[in-house]
Amino acid sequence: MRIREIFTLEPKKQILAVEGWVRTKRDTKNVCFFELNDGSCLKNFQIVVDKDKTPHLAPELTKIATGASVRAEGELAASPGSGQNSELQAHSLTVLGESPADSYPLQKKRHSFEFLREIAHLRPRTNTFGAVARVRSALAFAIHRFFQENGFLYIHTPIITASDAEGAGEMFQVTTLPLENIPRKDGKIDYEKDFFGKQARLTVSGQLEGETYAAALGKIYTFGPTFRAENSNTTRHLSEFWMVEPEMAFCDIDANMDTAEEFLKYILSYILRRCGEDMDFFNLRIQPGIIDNLKRVIETPFRRITYTEAVEVLQKAPTAFEFPVSWGIDLQSEHEKYLTENVYGGPVIVTGYPRQIKAFYMKLNADEKTVRAMDVLVPRLGEIIGGSQREDRLDILEKRLTDMGLKKEDYWWYLDLRRYGTVPHSGFGLGFDRIVQYVTGMANIRDVIPYPRTAGSAEF
Repeated sequence: MRIREIFTLEPKKQILAVEGWVRTKRDTKNVCFFELNDGSCLKNFQIVVDKDKTPHLAPELTKIATGASVRAEGELAASPGSGQNSELQAHSLTVLGESPADSYPLQKKRHSFEFLREIAHLRPRTNTFGAVARVRSALAFAIHRFFQENGFLYIHTPIITASDAEGAGEMFQVTTLPLENIPRKDGKIDYEKDFFGKQARLTVSGQLEGETYAAALGKIYTFGPTFRAENSNTTRHLSEFWMVEPEMAFCDIDANMDTAEEFLKYILSYILRRCGEDMDFFNLRIQPGIIDNLKRVIETPFRRITYTEAVEVLQKAPTAFEFPVSWGIDLQSEHEKYLTENVYGGPVIVTGYPRQIKAFYMKLNADEKTVRAMDVLVPRLGEIIGGSQREDRLDILEKRLTDMGLKKEDYWWYLDLRRYGTVPHSGFGLGFDRIVQYVTGMANIRDVIPYPRTAGSAEF
């Protein structure tokens, strides 16, 4: 039986078995106490072995050390110890896998997160990373549940692509060409000899392909891995991360904002309901006040302002920003946090960004200077969701591609959506690892994904 289930039982006499990994062991002359954790919850479960009643268990007891895997069978009984209502009085014990005390790197002490990244294959056994994993799993389920309950279809978009959704060019190449002798034609790499017959890359977004399915099925969402070849050594960036991207046909920017707000409040509410023990841990040990912070986001209507209004507010601020504010700049985290924490005291959705700083697919406004983009900003983090109404007019989209130096022939299929039954449509993207970081309060995004991939680091 899983430990989480055991804690729901009345501590009356019944026989059961439990399996897990040893966290601590305390040995006396007559009794051995050790605690097991099986990953199902934060709390450990105490096993008690009466040596006088079970002398046959002596050989197994000598093998037990921190990190060892154990199966114990016995009688569930009320525990006289504080902080626990039940314990297992074992009559059968099997050490499934030993863990030598002199070499096991996780001892009963606090380890730095930097050290734990070096042993990422073992860090899920710690309290912090076990809690992160459970919250990450629950968030993923909540995301699927929200979209499924609201009539969205889950679409798998390609990981290998020949198009650049962002137009940034910071993409990983996928090739089978021999790097020691790359074939060339007219002085350039001959991609016709490559596996796909053309240059291929790892995707930075499933949005463009998602739009094609929204143009047939109405409402879809993608949830998968994406890749950015940015050499950013920050606490907020990864080279491999997961993205959630819904797309909605017959949807304008206002309905897009409504959906983003509803979505964010739904998944945050789900986590507070379903992960109470783990959230209490993060509130106590990682980010004090985080539960109240999330509750305020859930309970507060999101304020909506334009980019121009945001710039005007920031320019009047008594704060000296590291990045000076002027119309046309991309808002930085310090600006976003100031708006949410100092000006509006809650979440803010900023719309109407300058066309020059946004992607080619965003719908151009009538002023021809701004686009129908939106960024959802929250206190303590800044931007958590980015999205837009997509450009549905063929001639304007073609011009935007040309203006940004992108080849129209690379996007022929995307342009076809505007030729055949074009509709107003919108969508947004949520960096999944960033929402896990936000919910848990973990300082570094490398600590909320099982195996972080960053510039110069692809361990495990």
